[in-house]
Amino acid sequence: ANYAASKAGMVGMSKSIAYEVASRGITVNCVAPGFIATAMTDKLTDEQKDKINVQIPAGRMGKPSEIAAAALYLASEQAAYVTGTTLHVNGGMAML
Repeated sequence: ANYAASKAGMVGMSKSIAYEVASRGITVNCVAPGFIATAMTDKLTDEQKDKINVQIPAGRMGKPSEIAAAALYLASEQAAYVTGTTLHVNGGMAML
């Protein structure tokens, strides 16, 4: 519950800040990762990973490089008109 509340707080704060600074050409966005294959998920058993993966529409956990790519996009000139949004990098879990 605390984790979910802190995530919601970050989303709300980023929208508020984005609104405040948009007129100065500053963008503010959130990246919301899903299950990512990291040292933390490496501690899960194969059975636990399988149970998670069947819940992900893409059928797998993400890679750290996919989170980095999302952040790089939001920091790039191509995203200059993207602000106040949350980019869900979660293999489709945000749709569920």
